[in-house]
Amino acid sequence: VGMIVVVLAQASNMVVMKMAMSDGINKYTMAFYSNALSSLVLLPSPFIISRRSGSCPPLSFSVLRKIFLLALIGFSSQICGYAGIDYSSPVLGMAMMNLIPAFTFILAIISRMEKVNWQSSSSQAKLVGTIASILGAFVVTLYKGPPILPSPSPPSPVRPRHLGFLLSWQSNWILGGFLLAAEAFSMSLWYIGQAFVLKDYPVVLNLMFYLIFFTTILSGLFSFVVVREPQLWILKIDAGLLAILYSALVAGVFRVTLCTWCLKETGPVYVSMFKPLGIVFAVGLGFIFLGEMLHLG
Repeated sequence: VGMIVVVLAQASNMVVMKMAMSDGINKYTMAFYSNALSSLVLLPSPFIISRRSGSCPPLSFSVLRKIFLLALIGFSSQICGYAGIDYSSPVLGMAMMNLIPAFTFILAIISRMEKVNWQSSSSQAKLVGTIASILGAFVVTLYKGPPILPSPSPPSPVRPRHLGFLLSWQSNWILGGFLLAAEAFSMSLWYIGQAFVLKDYPVVLNLMFYLIFFTTILSGLFSFVVVREPQLWILKIDAGLLAILYSALVAGVFRVTLCTWCLKETGPVYVSMFKPLGIVFAVGLGFIFLGEMLHLG
Protein backbone atom coordinates (compact mmCIF):
# COMPACT_ATOMS: atom_id res chain seq x y z
CA VAL A 1 0.00 0.00 0.00
CA GLY A 2 2.82 2.37 0.86
CA MET A 3 4.48 1.99 -2.54
CA ILE A 4 1.17 2.42 -4.36
CA VAL A 5 0.74 5.76 -2.58
CA VAL A 6 4.34 6.65 -3.47
CA VAL A 7 3.77 5.97 -7.17
CA LEU A 8 0.48 7.89 -7.16
CA ALA A 9 2.22 10.89 -5.56
CA GLN A 10 4.97 10.76 -8.18
CA ALA A 11 2.55 10.54 -11.11
CA SER A 12 0.38 13.39 -9.80
CA ASN A 13 3.49 15.50 -9.20
CA MET A 14 4.50 15.07 -12.84
CA VAL A 15 1.09 16.32 -13.96
CA VAL A 16 1.26 19.30 -11.61
CA MET A 17 4.78 20.13 -12.81
CA LYS A 18 3.71 19.99 -16.45
CA MET A 19 0.80 22.35 -15.72
CA ALA A 20 3.18 24.80 -14.02
CA MET A 21 5.75 24.63 -16.84
CA SER A 22 2.99 25.23 -19.37
CA ASP A 23 2.06 28.30 -17.30
CA GLY A 24 5.59 29.66 -17.67
CA ILE A 25 7.50 28.79 -14.49
CA ASN A 26 11.16 27.92 -14.91
CA LYS A 27 11.83 24.26 -14.11
CA TYR A 28 15.15 24.92 -12.37
CA THR A 29 13.87 27.61 -10.01
CA MET A 30 10.88 25.39 -9.27
CA ALA A 31 13.27 22.58 -8.29
CA PHE A 32 15.23 24.90 -6.00
CA TYR A 33 12.19 26.35 -4.24
CA SER A 34 10.67 22.88 -3.78
CA ASN A 35 13.87 21.50 -2.25
CA ALA A 36 14.28 24.53 0.00
CA LEU A 37 10.72 24.23 1.33
CA SER A 38 11.15 20.48 1.90
CA SER A 39 14.33 21.18 3.89
CA LEU A 40 12.52 23.70 6.08
CA VAL A 41 9.72 21.23 6.80
CA LEU A 42 12.20 18.50 7.79
CA LEU A 43 14.51 20.86 9.70
CA PRO A 44 13.15 19.98 13.18
CA SER A 45 13.60 16.23 12.61
CA PRO A 46 17.25 15.86 13.72
CA PHE A 47 16.63 17.84 16.92
CA ILE A 48 13.41 16.04 17.85
CA ILE A 49 14.74 12.54 17.15
CA SER A 50 18.05 13.15 18.94
CA ARG A 51 16.18 14.30 22.06
CA ARG A 52 13.59 11.51 22.08
CA SER A 53 15.89 8.65 21.15
CA GLY A 54 19.14 8.09 22.91
CA SER A 55 20.03 5.29 20.50
CA CYS A 56 20.33 7.57 17.47
CA PRO A 57 23.65 6.68 15.78
CA PRO A 58 26.26 9.43 15.45
CA LEU A 59 26.57 11.19 12.12
CA SER A 60 30.18 10.57 11.15
CA PHE A 61 32.04 12.28 8.33
CA SER A 62 32.02 9.02 6.37
CA VAL A 63 28.23 8.77 6.57
CA LEU A 64 27.85 12.46 5.74
CA ARG A 65 30.02 12.00 2.65
CA LYS A 66 27.85 9.08 1.49
CA ILE A 67 24.71 11.15 2.03
CA PHE A 68 26.19 13.98 -0.05
CA LEU A 69 27.00 11.59 -2.90
CA LEU A 70 23.47 10.21 -2.63
CA ALA A 71 22.10 13.77 -2.79
CA LEU A 72 24.20 14.42 -5.90
CA ILE A 73 22.64 11.38 -7.58
CA GLY A 74 19.16 12.47 -6.48
CA PHE A 75 19.75 15.99 -7.76
CA SER A 76 20.86 14.67 -11.15
CA SER A 77 17.73 12.52 -11.28
CA GLN A 78 15.52 15.48 -10.38
CA ILE A 79 16.99 17.80 -13.01
CA CYS A 80 16.74 15.16 -15.73
CA GLY A 81 13.17 14.46 -14.69
CA TYR A 82 12.09 18.11 -14.72
CA ALA A 83 13.72 18.71 -18.11
CA GLY A 84 12.30 15.47 -19.51
CA ILE A 85 8.76 16.38 -18.47
CA ASP A 86 9.20 19.86 -19.94
CA TYR A 87 10.13 18.39 -23.33
CA SER A 88 7.56 15.56 -23.32
CA SER A 89 4.66 14.62 -21.05
CA PRO A 90 3.84 12.98 -17.69
CA VAL A 91 2.60 9.86 -19.51
CA LEU A 92 6.00 9.36 -21.14
CA GLY A 93 7.60 10.20 -17.80
CA MET A 94 5.82 7.39 -15.99
CA ALA A 95 6.28 5.04 -18.96
CA MET A 96 10.04 5.55 -18.70
CA MET A 97 9.83 4.80 -14.99
CA ASN A 98 9.24 1.20 -16.10
CA LEU A 99 13.00 1.16 -16.64
CA ILE A 100 13.62 1.52 -12.91
CA PRO A 101 12.94 -2.16 -12.04
CA ALA A 102 15.24 -3.24 -14.87
CA PHE A 103 18.06 -0.87 -13.93
CA THR A 104 17.67 -1.64 -10.22
CA PHE A 105 17.81 -5.38 -10.88
CA ILE A 106 20.99 -5.00 -12.95
CA LEU A 107 22.64 -2.72 -10.38
CA ALA A 108 21.60 -5.05 -7.53
CA ILE A 109 23.34 -7.94 -9.30
CA ILE A 110 26.48 -5.84 -9.89
CA SER A 111 26.56 -4.70 -6.24
CA ARG A 112 25.82 -8.28 -5.07
CA MET A 113 22.64 -7.27 -3.30
CA GLU A 114 20.66 -9.68 -5.48
CA LYS A 115 21.68 -13.30 -6.00
CA VAL A 116 20.68 -14.82 -9.31
CA ASN A 117 20.21 -18.46 -10.17
CA TRP A 118 19.77 -18.58 -13.92
CA GLN A 119 18.16 -22.01 -13.72
CA SER A 120 15.32 -20.85 -11.46
CA SER A 121 12.05 -19.62 -12.94
CA SER A 122 12.15 -16.51 -10.71
CA SER A 123 15.49 -15.33 -12.07
CA GLN A 124 14.43 -16.09 -15.63
CA ALA A 125 11.23 -14.08 -15.17
CA LYS A 126 13.24 -11.12 -13.85
CA LEU A 127 15.57 -11.33 -16.85
CA VAL A 128 12.65 -11.38 -19.30
CA GLY A 129 11.04 -8.44 -17.45
CA THR A 130 14.30 -6.49 -17.63
CA ILE A 131 14.62 -6.99 -21.40
CA ALA A 132 10.93 -6.17 -21.94
CA SER A 133 11.22 -2.96 -19.90
CA ILE A 134 14.22 -1.72 -21.87
CA LEU A 135 12.66 -2.56 -25.24
CA GLY A 136 9.37 -0.97 -24.17
CA ALA A 137 11.16 2.24 -23.22
CA PHE A 138 12.65 2.47 -26.72
CA VAL A 139 9.22 1.90 -28.26
CA VAL A 140 7.42 4.64 -26.28
CA THR A 141 10.28 7.06 -26.98
CA LEU A 142 10.77 6.47 -30.70
CA TYR A 143 7.22 5.53 -31.73
CA LYS A 144 4.02 7.42 -31.08
CA GLY A 145 1.12 5.75 -32.86
CA PRO A 146 -2.42 6.88 -33.60
CA PRO A 147 -4.56 8.15 -30.70
CA ILE A 148 -6.63 5.59 -28.79
CA LEU A 149 -8.60 8.03 -26.64
CA PRO A 150 -9.29 11.55 -27.97
CA SER A 151 -8.51 14.52 -25.80
CA PRO A 152 -11.49 15.73 -23.72
CA SER A 153 -10.49 19.31 -24.47
CA PRO A 154 -7.92 20.86 -26.80
CA PRO A 155 -4.68 21.09 -24.83
CA SER A 156 -2.86 24.38 -24.67
CA PRO A 157 0.29 24.40 -26.78
CA VAL A 158 3.48 23.94 -24.77
CA ARG A 159 6.48 25.68 -26.23
CA PRO A 160 9.86 24.56 -24.89
CA ARG A 161 11.90 27.49 -23.74
CA HIS A 162 15.28 26.00 -24.61
CA LEU A 163 16.40 24.73 -28.03
CA GLY A 164 12.86 25.20 -29.32
CA PHE A 165 14.08 26.90 -32.49
CA LEU A 166 16.35 23.94 -33.30
CA LEU A 167 14.26 20.95 -32.34
CA SER A 168 10.99 19.84 -33.83
CA TRP A 169 8.16 18.53 -31.69
CA GLN A 170 9.17 14.93 -32.39
CA SER A 171 12.78 15.69 -31.53
CA ASN A 172 11.65 17.23 -28.25
CA TRP A 173 9.69 14.06 -27.47
CA ILE A 174 12.75 11.87 -28.13
CA LEU A 175 15.02 14.21 -26.16
CA GLY A 176 12.55 14.11 -23.29
CA GLY A 177 12.52 10.31 -23.46
CA PHE A 178 16.29 10.07 -23.13
CA LEU A 179 16.32 12.58 -20.27
CA LEU A 180 13.64 10.54 -18.49
CA ALA A 181 15.65 7.37 -19.12
CA ALA A 182 18.61 9.09 -17.45
CA GLU A 183 16.32 9.98 -14.55
CA ALA A 184 15.26 6.32 -14.27
CA PHE A 185 18.88 5.15 -14.16
CA SER A 186 19.81 7.79 -11.58
CA MET A 187 16.81 6.84 -9.46
CA SER A 188 17.81 3.16 -9.59
CA LEU A 189 21.32 4.10 -8.54
CA TRP A 190 19.76 6.23 -5.77
CA TYR A 191 17.78 3.24 -4.49
CA ILE A 192 20.89 1.04 -4.37
CA GLY A 193 22.99 3.74 -2.70
CA GLN A 194 20.28 4.49 -0.20
CA ALA A 195 20.10 0.83 0.83
CA PHE A 196 23.82 0.95 1.67
CA VAL A 197 23.52 4.25 3.56
CA LEU A 198 20.57 2.98 5.60
CA LYS A 199 22.76 0.17 6.93
CA ASP A 200 25.13 2.75 8.43
CA TYR A 201 22.50 5.36 9.36
CA PRO A 202 19.00 3.83 9.69
CA VAL A 203 17.22 6.98 10.96
CA VAL A 204 14.87 7.71 8.04
CA LEU A 205 13.72 11.26 8.88
CA ASN A 206 17.23 12.47 9.71
CA LEU A 207 18.55 10.92 6.52
CA MET A 208 15.81 12.63 4.52
CA PHE A 209 16.62 16.02 6.01
CA TYR A 210 20.33 15.82 5.19
CA LEU A 211 19.61 14.42 1.73
CA ILE A 212 17.16 17.19 0.81
CA PHE A 213 19.36 19.83 2.47
CA PHE A 214 22.33 18.88 0.28
CA THR A 215 20.03 18.67 -2.74
CA THR A 216 18.83 22.21 -2.00
CA ILE A 217 22.41 23.48 -2.00
CA LEU A 218 23.18 21.71 -5.28
CA SER A 219 19.98 22.86 -6.99
CA GLY A 220 20.55 26.41 -5.73
CA LEU A 221 24.08 26.57 -7.16
CA PHE A 222 22.91 25.07 -10.45
CA SER A 223 19.91 27.38 -10.74
CA PHE A 224 21.92 30.53 -9.97
CA VAL A 225 24.32 29.63 -12.79
CA VAL A 226 21.69 28.60 -15.36
CA VAL A 227 18.84 31.03 -14.63
CA ARG A 228 20.13 34.57 -15.10
CA GLU A 229 16.83 36.44 -15.58
CA PRO A 230 15.69 37.97 -12.25
CA GLN A 231 12.01 37.82 -13.20
CA LEU A 232 12.15 34.03 -13.34
CA TRP A 233 12.91 33.94 -9.60
CA ILE A 234 9.80 35.94 -8.65
CA LEU A 235 7.00 33.79 -7.25
CA LYS A 236 3.39 34.60 -8.05
CA ILE A 237 0.11 33.18 -6.82
CA ASP A 238 -0.46 30.89 -9.79
CA ALA A 239 0.06 27.30 -10.95
CA GLY A 240 3.80 27.66 -10.34
CA LEU A 241 3.36 28.34 -6.62
CA LEU A 242 0.89 25.46 -6.36
CA ALA A 243 3.40 23.16 -8.07
CA ILE A 244 6.17 24.20 -5.67
CA LEU A 245 3.98 23.54 -2.63
CA TYR A 246 2.79 20.20 -3.99
CA SER A 247 6.26 19.11 -5.08
CA ALA A 248 7.79 20.07 -1.74
CA LEU A 249 5.18 18.68 0.65
CA VAL A 250 3.65 15.73 -1.21
CA ALA A 251 6.30 14.62 -3.71
CA GLY A 252 9.24 15.71 -1.57
CA VAL A 253 8.68 15.23 2.14
CA PHE A 254 5.83 12.71 2.10
CA ARG A 255 6.70 10.59 -0.96
CA VAL A 256 10.46 10.40 -0.51
CA THR A 257 10.22 9.67 3.23
CA LEU A 258 7.60 6.96 2.71
CA CYS A 259 9.61 5.47 -0.15
CA THR A 260 12.75 5.42 2.00
CA TRP A 261 10.90 3.68 4.82
CA CYS A 262 9.59 1.06 2.36
CA LEU A 263 13.09 0.61 0.97
CA LYS A 264 14.47 0.13 4.47
CA GLU A 265 11.87 -2.56 5.20
CA THR A 266 11.89 -4.44 1.88
CA GLY A 267 14.93 -3.52 -0.23
CA PRO A 268 15.50 -1.63 -3.50
CA VAL A 269 14.35 -4.33 -5.94
CA TYR A 270 10.95 -4.69 -4.26
CA VAL A 271 10.44 -0.91 -4.16
CA SER A 272 11.24 -0.51 -7.85
CA MET A 273 8.72 -3.21 -8.85
CA PHE A 274 5.79 -0.84 -8.23
CA LYS A 275 6.90 1.81 -10.75
CA PRO A 276 4.93 0.35 -13.72
CA LEU A 277 1.71 1.24 -11.85
CA GLY A 278 2.55 4.89 -12.40
CA ILE A 279 1.64 4.90 -16.08
CA VAL A 280 -1.96 4.01 -15.20
CA PHE A 281 -2.17 6.99 -12.84
CA ALA A 282 -0.36 9.29 -15.29
CA VAL A 283 -2.67 8.41 -18.19
CA GLY A 284 -5.77 9.12 -16.12
CA LEU A 285 -4.49 12.33 -14.57
CA GLY A 286 -3.00 13.61 -17.83
CA PHE A 287 -6.24 12.88 -19.66
CA ILE A 288 -8.32 14.76 -17.06
CA PHE A 289 -6.11 17.74 -16.17
CA LEU A 290 -3.90 18.25 -19.25
CA GLY A 291 -6.26 17.07 -21.99
CA GLU A 292 -3.63 14.65 -23.31
CA MET A 293 -4.54 11.99 -25.84
CA LEU A 294 -3.64 8.37 -25.22
CA HIS A 295 -1.61 7.07 -28.19
CA LEU A 296 -0.80 3.56 -29.30
CA GLY A 297 2.76 2.72 -28.28
